[in-house]
Amino acid sequence: MGLFRTKPKLATVLGRAFRCLVCGCPEFWYREVKLNSTAAEFFDLAWANRSALGLICEQCGYVHEFAGRGRPELWALDKGYPAGAE
Repeated sequence: MGLFRTKPKLATVLGRAFRCLVCGCPEFWYREVKLNSTAAEFFDLAWANRSALGLICEQCGYVHEFAGRGRPELWALDKGYPAGAE
């Protein structure tokens, strides 16, 4: 995916290996995603909105958004998941 400068990563959520909910692929690109609200947009304060971590599936492009305590942890493909995550 040409928009990203990093390599795709593996992800765990709450200590468990995470796969794409659409195609089952375990590899993801990641980026910050703004959670825009109508009020903030109306008053030109979109910069103040909360953010989520977006995991973009390397295979199908589906975007999974995580905000709050259940944010994913990311792992290098060549190192694999941590022990007990699979």
